[in-house]
Amino acid sequence: QVQLVESGGGLVQSGGSLRLSCAASGRTFSRYAMGWFRQAPGKEREFVAANTWSGGTVYYADYADSVKGRFTISRDNARLTVYLQMNSLKPEDTAVYYCAARVWGRTQQARKSEEYDYWGQGTQVTVSS
Repeated sequence: QVQLVESGGGLVQSGGSLRLSCAASGRTFSRYAMGWFRQAPGKEREFVAANTWSGGTVYYADYADSVKGRFTISRDNARLTVYLQMNSLKPEDTAVYYCAARVWGRTQQARKSEEYDYWGQGTQVTVSS
């Protein structure tokens, strides 16, 4: 069983920044595919960013077009934590943000929520205009 605990959400003005953290458990965290998704009121959950292990010490980052250039996903394997640095925030970024982990096997479909085995409880991000 893997537990994921998000933190770092809050209220920020348009143009501001926030950094989300997701603390995970598990002895093979360095091999997990980690993703961030978000869900706005009345909308479906959508992919935001993913960080996947490609072998050795190589990781691959992928971003939704809507956040590319503004958000950065990173991980600290020693701390079992993945981060989402969010800059130049817009009101349309308002949503509950979820961290997800895929712990078994690699995936070429890290943008799909069904590829992930475990989910955090979510953290609210609100961007005011």
